Amino acid sequence: MITARQTRAARALLGWTQEMLADKAKVSLTALKRMESADGLRVYESTSDQVRRALEAEGIAFIKSGRNEGVMLVDAQEAAQRR
Repeated sequence: MITARQTRAARALLGWTQEMLADKAKVSLTALKRMESADGLRVYESTSDQVRRALEAEGIAFIKSGRNEGVMLVDAQEAAQRR
C-alpha cells in the first residue's frame, strides 16, 4: 500500500493537482484527499490501487525499504514495457 507522502510526492514530480490525479485514477476527489491527508485517513484498498496504477502509468516508481519510503520518476514508456 502506498503512503500519503508518496502520493503527494508523486503528484509533485508530475506537476499534477489533486483534481488531475483523481480524474486520471477515476476516483473521487474526496477519496483522494482522504488518502493524502496527514492523518492517513483510510480509503478502500481498491481506491489506493487505482491511484497507484494511474501514477505508475505515468512513470512513477514507488520505493519502500524498511522504514524508508520514496518515489522516483522513470521513463513512462519503460514502465509500460515492464508491465
